[in-house]
Formats: sequence, structure tokens, C-alpha cells
Amino acid sequence: MKLHRMFVSLMLMACACVSAKAQPPASIDAAASAKLADEVREEVRHAWSGYKQYAWGHDDLAPLSKRAHDWYAQSLLMTPVDALDTLILAGLKDEANEARELIVTRLSFDQDIYVKHFEITIRLLGGLLSGYQLTHDERLLKLADDLGTRLLPAFDSPTGLPWVEVNLRSGKTRGSESNPAESGTLLLEYGTLARLTGKSIYYDKAKRALVETYNRRGKTGLVGASFDVVSGKWLDTDSHIGGGIDSYYEYLWKCWKLFGDKDCLAMWQTSIAAVNRHLADPRGNELWYRHADMHSGKAGQTEYGSLHAFFPGLLAYSGDLPRARKLEEASLRMWQQNGIEPESFDYAQFKVLDPSYALRPEIIESAFYLNRLDGAPRWRTIGAQMFTDFRRHCRNDVGYTALKSVITKERKDSMESFVFAETFKYFYLLFAPKNALDLDAVVFNTEAHPLRRVATK
Repeated sequence: MKLHRMFVSLMLMACACVSAKAQPPASIDAAASAKLADEVREEVRHAWSGYKQYAWGHDDLAPLSKRAHDWYAQSLLMTPVDALDTLILAGLKDEANEARELIVTRLSFDQDIYVKHFEITIRLLGGLLSGYQLTHDERLLKLADDLGTRLLPAFDSPTGLPWVEVNLRSGKTRGSESNPAESGTLLLEYGTLARLTGKSIYYDKAKRALVETYNRRGKTGLVGASFDVVSGKWLDTDSHIGGGIDSYYEYLWKCWKLFGDKDCLAMWQTSIAAVNRHLADPRGNELWYRHADMHSGKAGQTEYGSLHAFFPGLLAYSGDLPRARKLEEASLRMWQQNGIEPESFDYAQFKVLDPSYALRPEIIESAFYLNRLDGAPRWRTIGAQMFTDFRRHCRNDVGYTALKSVITKERKDSMESFVFAETFKYFYLLFAPKNALDLDAVVFNTEAHPLRRVATK
């Protein structure tokens, strides 16, 4: 009996030791944080080296097969454009210079290809503009202006809501089923381009698309999941803060911050009140955001996921720190269940719905905003744990791999450009000194490209 009690005691002590080792430190001081920033920088260098070796001049690296991947028939240099400002901010000067030189000598938009208007705007137009503002290389602005001109026909619909795809050479458009994110996540980029070039048409077209989206909200103040560009009628009235809607809300606030546009502020105030009234779902000490019908407000699915996890950061950025803290803690629980977050999660049942992980940045983005605006040491601590998990489960010998399943940790042969634009950038800025980037001087687009205020010409 005595031996049994001794064995149990030893087992409990062992479990306690393992548990203690699994926990992040109580706080991270300035020296430890600087060391983590250095480690992130080296991971950026590692992934960039893999891209350079196996996919130079192409859109992405497929890190398992070590092959190049392009979105379309010809490369649009997604990774170099998306990575440029991160390389600059992280102090990787040689890598930034080689990326910029590749862009200005090889990137051409005179191509007979249909492209996704939304994705090209946030990744390429946003990346070229931030790159220009950081380097003052006029060639980057010239490319941005050329791209903007080629994308403008996307707005030529009966409603002013943009077509999903546009041909870069002919200006022909297609794709009439769209969503609030694709119509409402354009003004930061087009507006900045308008300010830099003096061409007001960019601002006017993108703002109309945002306003037209807002004007179609339900009586609850919510927007739905999809609509028809031609008629403007809703095709899916399910409302939430996840993919397809997420960055629409983000840009209402951020366009006020970047441009001082009072219409955007008014639309934000109406919309965030509706979201908090109908979608916020407090459960004990936790806060989640659910689905609801945009017209009736009737509660729907209890689904949350990696894309939803941007919302704590937006809440913090807009001044609602109490909700931001609670929602980030809930998001962290979703991450901790399997050591990394899934694409989709049922928080009522605490069950994974879609186990994939695409190297998404949103929960890290929220930790960055909370660290800057709340200042509690906890946000860097949980950031350190997420960085450890991210590196453990996704790093390989040439870069970082997406996961087919956060449960089994089976890997996927994908490293999308946003890992450079967003995931690495938010990790780095979370740990770097605040003077690495002045949050009061820039506004991040939804691809984490920092855009600076420009006086109206």
C-alpha cells in the first residue's frame, strides 16, 4: 500500500512537471521579447530562402514538393509583392532589395488573364502601395497605378458592386455571385492610390461599392453572406464575422482611421452595434460570436474559426478592449485544444468542424493589437506560445507548410504568400520594440500592408 501511494505521488509529480513545462512563462521581459523578434526574423529569412531557391519568379512555393506554384497562366509575383514590406520592417535589407528588384524588372500586368479582383487588390495593390511608401521607389507606384487602371472595370456593374473577376488586358468582367468582403474591402487600397496619384476615380468607385454594400443591410443592421452583383439581391442571408464578411467590418473602421471619412465612421457605428447586439454570444466568462439571420436576427450556428479570430484585434483597435480581451481568450482556447487553430470550430460543442490550418495570421494579429493597445504582458506570452506551436507543427526544411489537419498534424503542400505579408509580420511586430512600427502613423490593410496617410491632392 505504501509503495502504491509512493507510485501515485511520483506520477502526480511527473505530471505536474510536464504540465509546468507545457505552460508559457508568466511574462516576457524586453530582452526575451527582442530575442523572439530575432527568431521570427530568422524564420522569415528561412522561408524566403526556400522561395528563392525553388520558386523564384513565381507566385508561391509548394514547400513539400519543392516546386513553384502560380495562381494563373503567368506569375504575378504574389510572394515577392506580399513579402516586401515585411522584409523591410524586419530589417532584412538584402532580401528586401532583391524582392524589390525582381518586382520592378519582372512584374507586368499586361496579361490576358482573369484575376480575382478582391485578392489582387489586397495582396498586389496593397503590397505595391506599402512598398512604395516605405522605399519611395516610383517604379512601384507606377505599377500600382497601372494595376489600378486595369482593375477599374470591375466596378462597372448595374449596382456599382464589383464583379468577382476582371481580365487585366481586356477589362472584361465575370462572376456575379459575390459577398460583403469582396465588395467592401477595397477602399483602403484604392483610396491610398487616389491620394498618391491625384485620380479621385479610384476613391469614388471603391467607396461607392462599400456604401452600396452597407445600404443593402437588413433591418437588424447586419449583412448577409452573399449577393448578386447585377441585381444587388441577397443570395444567402446568413450573417457572421467570418470569411466572406469579415474584412467588410474591418474596412468600415479602418477607412475612418486612414482617411477621416465620416461616412465610414457612421457606417461602422451602426454596424458594430448590430454585430454586438445580434452576433455576440456570451457564455459564462467567455465571449464568442455566432451566426444569425441578417433580417430577423434569429440565432444560427455556433461556428467560429481562424478567420473569425481577427475580430478581437478590430475590437481593440476601435476602443472596445473589454470585449477584445474576452474574445481573444476564447480564440486562444480554440488554438490550445489541438496546439494550433482549425479553420472552423463549433464552440458550443467545443468540436473541430474543419481541421485544416492554412498558416492564417488572424489570432496573432489580434494579439499584436492587444499588446499595443492594452499593454498587458499576457499578449506577448500567449504570442510566444503560438509562435512555438507554429514553428513546431508547420516548419520544414525549406519553409512553412499548411496543415490538412490540426488534429493529426498531416501537412499540406502549400505556403501562401500571406504567411509573409501577415503571419510573420504580426509575429515580428508583436515581439519587436514599438518603434519598429508606429501604429498611429499607419493603417494595415486586411493583408497587413501598412498604409500611411496621404494629404488629398
